[in-house]
Amino acid sequence: MLTLGLIKEGKIPSDNRVALTPAHCKWLNKTQSNIKVVAEKSDSRCFSDREYSIAGVELRNDMSDCDILLGIKEVPINMLIENKIYLFFSHTKKLQPYNRELLQAIIKKNITLIDYECLEHEDGKRIIGFGFFAGVVGAHNGMMAYGKKTGLFDMQRVNSTKNLQDLIHTYFGLKLPPVKIAVTGSGRVAHGILEIMNLLGIHEVEPEDFLEKELSYPVYVHLKGADLYKHKTNDTYNRHDFHAHPENYFCVFNKYFPHTDILMNGIYWDKNIQRLFEMDDIKRPDFRIKTIADITDDMNGSVPCNLGDSTIDNPVYGVDKITGQKTAAYLPETIDIMAVGNLPNELPRDASRYFGEQLIKYVLKDLVEGNSKIIDKATIVKNGKLTEYYDYMKSYAEI
Repeated sequence: MLTLGLIKEGKIPSDNRVALTPAHCKWLNKTQSNIKVVAEKSDSRCFSDREYSIAGVELRNDMSDCDILLGIKEVPINMLIENKIYLFFSHTKKLQPYNRELLQAIIKKNITLIDYECLEHEDGKRIIGFGFFAGVVGAHNGMMAYGKKTGLFDMQRVNSTKNLQDLIHTYFGLKLPPVKIAVTGSGRVAHGILEIMNLLGIHEVEPEDFLEKELSYPVYVHLKGADLYKHKTNDTYNRHDFHAHPENYFCVFNKYFPHTDILMNGIYWDKNIQRLFEMDDIKRPDFRIKTIADITDDMNGSVPCNLGDSTIDNPVYGVDKITGQKTAAYLPETIDIMAVGNLPNELPRDASRYFGEQLIKYVLKDLVEGNSKIIDKATIVKNGKLTEYYDYMKSYAEI
């Protein structure tokens, strides 16, 4: 029998999401004869130890005899157990400097690391993640920030509600002004943003109408890759070519920012992709955007005025349009930025249920039975060695 262990989160600030809820664990222990799920004791999960205990899950302090350990955020180096298989978001595949020592420790301790972010279907589509709920919370926070900026409406904080259903109830009777919103991206984050747009009764319009019309009701335009990027030589867009050679494409978002009040950014970005705009653009008199919810949250990334993470407790800061310096939010000459790195933590129980269901449906069988290409391609380190798919990380991983 294979023992799966839910480890407690050790990263600070702590994360309260879980890979499997008590209900998921109960179902697995009852229906899967080859699997046993146990949980490390924790006082910071969105589901309490008591809820796991009631579901019949064994609670432990020592997880050293588990075969596979499931977490969410990066595991602190001092909490890593040698010779184990771990699944968590390591944030190392882009060679992030702040997690280099973590990857080095994983190699040194002869650990196998399977990264949730690298689990993909055969067409490259991510299998599991919290992006949908990041989009939901980020879009709500972006609208909330614009309401505070303008004084035109008021919205509650997400974490003042019990769950998504409760949050939706707070939208009843809320009338929004004729605001214009640009939504970027086509993945889970964008789907979460669109869910909030629809729940708030904001109407979708085509790009042409967004650029040409000022309407008497709130609208959004959904901008995907083909709407935002064109090839430098022939003005076309090919998705596969763009991802293979993003340096050959230029961004056309500059035609949208004179017509946009709120930017909801859910687009994928890396350093070879041109930004949506540059810092000098925010000084322009036709730069209309007042509020940006940078939900993909790349510091100095596709949104260059993302000057670093905000927090759930204080999710919005200002950026002075002239100096480009961080300021208090909601001042007359600021663009207000919402850039929280752990947005799903505001709806942790909903987000964890969704994540665990995807894990069980699409990953668990491959993980348990082995000999799976999906698992192999998501394995950054196997028994203390970088796998062939991540050989590009060799110098990053060397001590």
